[in-house]
Amino acid sequence: MKTYLQKRNSGDVFDVFEDFFKPMFYDEQLDSMRTDIKETDKDYQLAIEMPGFKKEEIKVSLENGYLTVSAEKNETEEEGKEGAKYLRRECRMSCQRSYYVGDKVQEEAVKAKYENGMLQLTVPKEEPKKISAKSIAIE
Repeated sequence: MKTYLQKRNSGDVFDVFEDFFKPMFYDEQLDSMRTDIKETDKDYQLAIEMPGFKKEEIKVSLENGYLTVSAEKNETEEEGKEGAKYLRRECRMSCQRSYYVGDKVQEEAVKAKYENGMLQLTVPKEEPKKISAKSIAIE
């Protein structure tokens, strides 16, 4: 569900600065799936926050150079106690985010691990193109 009012923080000194760069109509899903990306010599390592999801609810796919992570939590409707009803229910959620990883990355080369609400992805780097030096004869 989208919130059409700007989200306000706790009154931190930097709130004014942050609010200036936020969109006028704030989308709560922008806060979901926060990601840390680390580069090593041979790969990129993504750590994606996905609390509250089970491993079976998360899907990772690779298509046209984009690595897409999506998750959907479906809970069945439950009858409350007699006379009780939900006034607001926010426990169902879905989210999706894509990362461009390049056209040369193969699906089999991407490694994924999910533990304690964190999805860890390892994406190998493309081999750098080696340019061989060629001599040009001078006439």
